Amino acid sequence: MSDRKTAVVSTYRPRGRDYGYTNARIRGMRSRLLKQSFFDELMTAKDIGAIIQKIMDTEYGPDLEGRLLHGRNATQVDEALKDNMTRTFRKVLSHCNDEATTLVTTLLGRWDLFNVKTIIRAKHMKLDEEEVADSLIAVGQLTQVDADELLKQSDIRRVVDTLATWGLPFAVPLREVLPQYEEEEDLSLLELALDRYYYEWASKRLRGWRANKEIARTFLSAQVDTMNLLTAIRLLNADLGEEDASRFFLPGGDVVDEPLFLELSGMSDVDEVFNRIKKTPYGKPLDEVALLFMEKGSVSVFERALEDYLFRIAFETSKGDPLGIGLTISYLWAKANEITNLRIVVKGVTVGMPEERMREELIIV
Repeated sequence: MSDRKTAVVSTYRPRGRDYGYTNARIRGMRSRLLKQSFFDELMTAKDIGAIIQKIMDTEYGPDLEGRLLHGRNATQVDEALKDNMTRTFRKVLSHCNDEATTLVTTLLGRWDLFNVKTIIRAKHMKLDEEEVADSLIAVGQLTQVDADELLKQSDIRRVVDTLATWGLPFAVPLREVLPQYEEEEDLSLLELALDRYYYEWASKRLRGWRANKEIARTFLSAQVDTMNLLTAIRLLNADLGEEDASRFFLPGGDVVDEPLFLELSGMSDVDEVFNRIKKTPYGKPLDEVALLFMEKGSVSVFERALEDYLFRIAFETSKGDPLGIGLTISYLWAKANEITNLRIVVKGVTVGMPEERMREELIIV
């Protein structure tokens, strides 16, 4: 989202290569994704030593070998998995042509958004740096060194100043609302500013009628729809007027436009929301977890269901044009999902989580 990292990105962007070249290599990388049977076996591991032994025999072995020099524990395994994700995403970029690089880096900006929001939230809540660092994955413009430096800052204002010094534009929306945040201590002011900035920036980058831009833009729009839908559910019974509720709306979705968002957020219960959206693409994934929501009473149930749905949309993009961007998007999200699943199992085995509970947490496609 700035020129600061342009030189870095350009090193991964050979010119003159078409999608046929890129996709041939992506297919080879996709063939090495782990199968469900591997996770079934991994969840039966007795301890972290058994986990390490099993993962060492996969393509994660080289990353794991380097990290184990610092200790044979879950922390080092987790770091190795993140190392592999960063290395793999950069390898994908090295195979991309100019258009694909623009599309991919635009979509990968969601990880920069996630990292900055996580760091801002940590400073707001005064969380421990090491605890927060485990959540960050630097596969966008922010490197791991950048993320670590931001975490070292003593407060939100210093985080924003550091971003501005680096020339990263996330500083712009944060600076605009920082005085109001410091007066009201309302974290949503900062998070909404970041969300709006990223999705408006990404939408502009993906504007146009070329087929590959359309594929990327459709996926981005689905992300916006799911965020608006979750926000509307969270605002149920909040007793907000339309003017107040509208400040939480993010433009850029294809299904949940502002009138629908305001209608949903003004409803009295989740059942009304279900009835209103049941004919949309989001009706089925939410209906599938309706009973689980009644049991747990937590919006996180819907959040997980919509996250699962987004992953499946990403995977489906590979079924279109065999010489387009869809295969790259599908692979990147499949890889991210695989690493998320591995991290869940590593943590689950380490803390003694029951196998059935781990299985519920995984997204296997």
